Amino acid sequence: MIKYSFILLSEETDGFLSRLQELGVVDVTRSAKPIDDHSAAMLDSVAAAKRVIGKLEVIDYSKDENKRAIELAYGRAVAEKDMVAGAQKALATLAELEAAKAASDKEVKARLPWGEFEKARIEQLETLGYAVRYYVTPKKKFSEEWAELYPLQVVADDNNNVWFVTISEKGAEYTFPIDPVQAPEGSWKDAQKVSDNLASEIAAAKGLVLRYKESINRMTEDYEQSLVDLDMYLAKAGTETAAENRLTIIEGFAPAENEDKLCLAFDAAGVLYIKEEAKEEDNPPIKLKNNRFVKMFESITAMYGMPNYGEYDPTPVVSVFFLLFFAMCMGDAGYGLALILIGLAIKKEWVKIGMFEGLGGLITTLGVATAVVGFFLGTAFGVSLPDVEWIPEGARNCMLTGEIMGYPTQMVLAIGIGVFHLCLAMIIKAVGYTQRLGFKENISTWGWLVLILGGIIVGALALLGVMDSGITKIAVIAIGVISALGIFIFNTPGRNPLVNIGAGLWDTYNMVTGIMGDVLSYIRLYALGLAGGMLGAAFNDLGNMVLGDGGVMGWTFFVIILLLGHVINLLMSCLGAFVHPLRLNFVEYFKNAGYEGKGKTYNPLKK
Repeated sequence: MIKYSFILLSEETDGFLSRLQELGVVDVTRSAKPIDDHSAAMLDSVAAAKRVIGKLEVIDYSKDENKRAIELAYGRAVAEKDMVAGAQKALATLAELEAAKAASDKEVKARLPWGEFEKARIEQLETLGYAVRYYVTPKKKFSEEWAELYPLQVVADDNNNVWFVTISEKGAEYTFPIDPVQAPEGSWKDAQKVSDNLASEIAAAKGLVLRYKESINRMTEDYEQSLVDLDMYLAKAGTETAAENRLTIIEGFAPAENEDKLCLAFDAAGVLYIKEEAKEEDNPPIKLKNNRFVKMFESITAMYGMPNYGEYDPTPVVSVFFLLFFAMCMGDAGYGLALILIGLAIKKEWVKIGMFEGLGGLITTLGVATAVVGFFLGTAFGVSLPDVEWIPEGARNCMLTGEIMGYPTQMVLAIGIGVFHLCLAMIIKAVGYTQRLGFKENISTWGWLVLILGGIIVGALALLGVMDSGITKIAVIAIGVISALGIFIFNTPGRNPLVNIGAGLWDTYNMVTGIMGDVLSYIRLYALGLAGGMLGAAFNDLGNMVLGDGGVMGWTFFVIILLLGHVINLLMSCLGAFVHPLRLNFVEYFKNAGYEGKGKTYNPLKK
């Protein structure tokens, strides 16, 4: 990044910022949040517009039971001049009416068993000295003897419940085996009229909403322009003034490849500016540069945080290991083929799913990896491939089955990949910190790297018989001495050695307990793949049990169980295969790689 500092007359500020917007490559230092009442109001307006547009986009009354009434209301509806405010009001009114309609329908349902009556007639009985009580009871609890003992009239009976009333003189002693319920407010027809009126009002409100929906393109354009205006306001507010507010100082950053183009534009505009290479202390914005494959995974890095300026970009490593971890957690070649088809459908826009828009290529890539890894793990749609007769012997030999030292091969593989992943993280941390801070400040980091990586290499060579016992002993002693000096004696050069030893012991405790937990975390790669495979096999067994000897019904339920079961398993597996690789990269890898991820995303001022 190149840092630019501009010095302008205050009256030239607006014009120059507009010019920067047209260039579209300079990230002007500005606030990311509202800084005053005006910008807060602008942000509220933008947010309201976004919410309204989102609600209008999903509205579809083509299958509404009152479609004709809605169309008539749409023809009569008139939109307000302020489209967003008007749509907001119309949507709020519609929500209130629908809530009132739901309550009204509930009241109709409650009154319906009591039938049609005039409440005034009932109240006349009250004035004549009679009390009317209302009861509802399950039919199995209703006793015919009650009618012989009390003045009782059954009003409704639906074979489940009985609705009835009793009459008694006011003030007279009265008891009944069950408690009365609240009297209906009126006839059900009265409630139905209210519900019908609300239905008409709802149709009118929906017609008005459709009127606003036809202007959604205009609202979207206004929304995007409001974002530009807000960005410009924040950029202007982030400038500094000097010389009694007569001068404005603007700071911005742009990629180095745009330097010649920008200098020509600034020279032509007659702007006084200073340029210099950005430094880490300037906290410049971050623009990642990756190839087509790695670029698909930049959103994953952004979820955690962009790298600091001068810090390495973790995306190339994250891309490879996230892909591998996802495939291992899925662990099923059949589900990989399903993901490939889903990814291609999204990429070719055969189907449109809002939350997955633009992710078709990534889903396809994850599907390919899952299909390949699933084959080597020996599972497809819950079927154990090594047990399938038509699988060639050569293909069976490529599948990871059996045990290593008494443990499942796939579990040992997961642990091995985890150890490699953590060692790579430590190497990157040592090299990256040395480049940024110098070797002297990272002797302890190198000490741990020598101990762990050197110990693994020497141990592996000894187990494979490449190194004899004498050389192994010497190598172990050398590694121990070198790492001990770095960890306990020279971890902070120039400090009291006793203090260094104490700090080294504390670091050792944290390192040992942390590393063990980190390594064991990678067992999830084996466990999730195993769980998905077992669940898929369980659905297959259920399908075979239902199939029995065949027949139309047997095959029908067989297909339903397999489709439904494997769709559920695929969705659950995808969820786990997304979350757990994120954790392994964000927690285990980033922690051991020393990744901070506190950088700012490159966000140029543009139209």
